Amino acid sequence: MAVCSQRLSWLYLQISLILLYLTYTDAFIRPSLLRNCHHRAAERHEPAVFSSTTRLLLADPSSSPNVDEDSTKSPSLVTSFLKDKILLGIDPSPELAAIVTIYFVQGALGLARLAQTYLLKDTLHLGPAELSGLTGLFSLPWTIKPLYGFLSDGYKLFGYRRKSYLIVAGLLAGVCYLLLGTDLVWDSLDASTAMTGTVIALTLASACIAMSDVVADGIVVQETQKYANDDKVAGGLQSLCWGAASAGSILSAYYSGSLLEVLSVRNVFGITAVLPFLVAAISFGVNEQKDRNAAVDENNDSSVAATRADEASIETGSTKSQGMQEQLDLLWSALRKPSIYKPAAFIFLWQATPTADGAFFFFLSNDLGLGPEFLGRVRLLTAGAGLVGVFLYQTYLKTASIKNVLFWCTLASFPLGMLPVLLITHVNRALGIPDTALIFGDDAALAALGQISFMPTLVLAARLCPPGIEAVLFATLMSINNAAGTLGTELGALLTKMAGITGDNFDNLAWLTVVCNVSSLIPLLFIDWLDETEGGDNAKTVNGLDKAEHAPEICETSVSGLK
Repeated sequence: MAVCSQRLSWLYLQISLILLYLTYTDAFIRPSLLRNCHHRAAERHEPAVFSSTTRLLLADPSSSPNVDEDSTKSPSLVTSFLKDKILLGIDPSPELAAIVTIYFVQGALGLARLAQTYLLKDTLHLGPAELSGLTGLFSLPWTIKPLYGFLSDGYKLFGYRRKSYLIVAGLLAGVCYLLLGTDLVWDSLDASTAMTGTVIALTLASACIAMSDVVADGIVVQETQKYANDDKVAGGLQSLCWGAASAGSILSAYYSGSLLEVLSVRNVFGITAVLPFLVAAISFGVNEQKDRNAAVDENNDSSVAATRADEASIETGSTKSQGMQEQLDLLWSALRKPSIYKPAAFIFLWQATPTADGAFFFFLSNDLGLGPEFLGRVRLLTAGAGLVGVFLYQTYLKTASIKNVLFWCTLASFPLGMLPVLLITHVNRALGIPDTALIFGDDAALAALGQISFMPTLVLAARLCPPGIEAVLFATLMSINNAAGTLGTELGALLTKMAGITGDNFDNLAWLTVVCNVSSLIPLLFIDWLDETEGGDNAKTVNGLDKAEHAPEICETSVSGLK
């Protein structure tokens, strides 16, 4: 099993690197060479002449005297192949390469997920309750995503609204991971200072990743508008983003554990630092016009230019302020409607139930003696099961009632959520069921059901968004969802503390598992709140998952069973 998982992950990695290289070459190198050759030729007042090697790389028909002028406009073979077969009808561009890379990196950042857990557990010597509490803290930056959107839309950084935020966020996240991966930084610190520094670094890295996610969403919206008259291509862009994130998640799932078998925890953080740095580097290729008011016109008098810039800044700032105020007023007006706040409240309750994940990780590691490589295989399996869940929902359930899907998935998950009790009490061994078989089967089934139940929440969030504030309200609803997940993690940490569960005492873990699992049924008492949207006016504009596909938050949501 380990050999098959390793070979499959290595094959995925090779294919992804090849596709990334081809996309990068065609989106960056080819246009750059063309511009440079023509620029140098223009300086010499001569026609551009390409060498045979350059002509082969560029596949530029204009370099051949036997090709007419119209044929020079035809795309290269590599471009045609990428556009039609891989990029789902979308033209290769630096913006597309940046978007795909950002989503891939966000999925691949799971490479450090197990390293983060082992860092808190083994290096900082935290117990199950403390680990769960800090895990919730690290997800807090994802609960204020609308703030990042307002910041990026309303205030330009170094003259740019998108590019500069991506670069700064990528650099800061990379530095945080690099510091976490450097032994020399932490060896000389005492335990308290090391704990504080680790928490700050992980929280700041999480905030930077959340910011890059929001900015990438904005770029996706802009690119989607270019294909407003072609639903197939517009949907292809969304699918491409999801595919990139899924590929990154699957590739990092197994290696998040296997690398810890041969490298230290901090070494894995050092490797992971490459990913946000990659986002910062590729963001330079984003085609965004710099704000003209950010620089002084050299041909004008400096005082006149400064006066004009101030006037333009005041006018622009006033317009932005009015626009933001209008957005806030519309958002508040929408949230006060029962057709919006009742379903949103149900989503919050559904996600806010406590979880015993932190304590269960300690049980798997300390009691059963399962190592990081096995846990990496479990993550790989659950990532694949999640994709199966998406396929099942898209194929069979996307036209079903959201209320019915959530109700029956929650009920189906209840007996599966009770199976860990057999593992904790070792009853499975008496029944002849191996520990690993029970873990694989239970996690795979719960991951698939969890994804099936999460997809309708995206559809529900999309249905709730009235015209004019679709983006900000959707981001707000997803932030509510993330905040509920954070609350559930913190409640689980509190219950773990109350149960007296430690790194070597799991006497009450079965009790905690039962309590958390039973609590997942409580939101069903309020499921009628979803009747506000079933068949409502907002639902008429949504066909299946079409509108919900504009929700990259699915990639950041960890589904470990139903909550």
